[in-house]
Amino acid sequence: MNKIIHRTLSLFFCLGWLFAGNCFAGTTPPPGLSVMLQKVLPAVVNIRADIKITDLATLNRIQKEGRSQPNAEVPDTFLSVASGVVVDADKGYILTNAHVIVDAQSVTVTLGDGRHYTAKVIGLDKPSDVAVLQIKGKNLTAIQISNSSTLKVGDFVAAIGNPYGLNQTVTSGIVSALGRTTLGIENFENFIQTDAPINPGNSGGALISAEGELVGINTAILAPDRGNVGIGFAIPSNMAKSIMQQLIQFGDVRRGALGVGAQDITPELEAAFNLKDTKGSVVTLVKLESPAQKAGIAVGDIITSINGDDTKNANDVVNAIGFLRVNSKVSINLLRNNKPLSVSAVLTDPKQIKETSQAADPFFYGVALKNFSLLSPLHGQVKGILVVSIEPDSHAWQADLRPGDVIISANQTKVLNIEELQKIASTSKSTLLLNVLRGAGAVFLVISKEEA
Repeated sequence: MNKIIHRTLSLFFCLGWLFAGNCFAGTTPPPGLSVMLQKVLPAVVNIRADIKITDLATLNRIQKEGRSQPNAEVPDTFLSVASGVVVDADKGYILTNAHVIVDAQSVTVTLGDGRHYTAKVIGLDKPSDVAVLQIKGKNLTAIQISNSSTLKVGDFVAAIGNPYGLNQTVTSGIVSALGRTTLGIENFENFIQTDAPINPGNSGGALISAEGELVGINTAILAPDRGNVGIGFAIPSNMAKSIMQQLIQFGDVRRGALGVGAQDITPELEAAFNLKDTKGSVVTLVKLESPAQKAGIAVGDIITSINGDDTKNANDVVNAIGFLRVNSKVSINLLRNNKPLSVSAVLTDPKQIKETSQAADPFFYGVALKNFSLLSPLHGQVKGILVVSIEPDSHAWQADLRPGDVIISANQTKVLNIEELQKIASTSKSTLLLNVLRGAGAVFLVISKEEA
């Protein structure tokens, strides 16, 4: 039976239908666990989100995430039942997963003592799958957030949540692995892998240490047919805390962009760059007019740390930048020709990088070009510029320029190479007239600097 990663660990009721299942026993807990649990159990809450299906996109999403059966009757509404963790007793802040409450019309939080509250959605961030709720309740219990970077493989952990709607269920296990990435669950991944059994309904629940501190938010399982086989994933508490702080302060997450492409260092690249080990990430791309270019970062540089935190691979670079807000200042340590170099940059809005780059090259932003020469039986000796690739929604794309086209003239002047094409484009005010060969024929296209 194929193994499937279930991003959605919430429990869903559609038209009265209820998943059924069992709780699993964990590994042998350390002494005194029951005493610790009595202190933290009240901080794990039940979350019920009423979600109305208003369009086909929403229906497709919940079916893709396992929220309903593909061949079941289409419901008008469904109830998402999952878990959350109180992290601030005074202000009533609760951490949970974004997928638990996305598109919710109302969210109800039930405490372990039976009290019910209508929760306010402070904000949610789909790329990281983190959300923050707030309730107005007295005498709440909160779990202290731990530094997840101190976790080690083999550390004891306990998972607390509401699997299959069974409130405040505790299972235990160990940290099986750290830094799990490229699972395709979220845009930003740095998961804690655990064998503490977690099941549908555990989404947003607590992964706690032996000291009773929050080290992760449970979010996904790797299992056949939604069952548990001892491979679960949790968002590290440091990542969840970073997102939570932005959501509380701003209500959203506006990620800054550095403007680089990065690649893991393989043993082959280690030898080719004459490095001492494979730690770090090699810069493969620096975008025009980006903070990286302005900071002097170059292709071939090795990023070794960001803001003092070591980068072991390309995913570390993605996460380190991805959790910093627009206009954040970032310090980057590099190796260039095996010599250390430190630079700083101010992250900008990704849209701003695109707009700046597009303003610098309005006609051909997002277009990859290559000088081209071919003896064609249809067109004879052809010399021009081949369109290799093109970004959708760019000005050139909107003008119907497509990969495979061969540009042979611009503004009714014959062009033989990219340099001639760019020279004519730089003198054009608002539009650029192109003649391109396309298959057995040819067409004229007009690229405009303005949006269509």
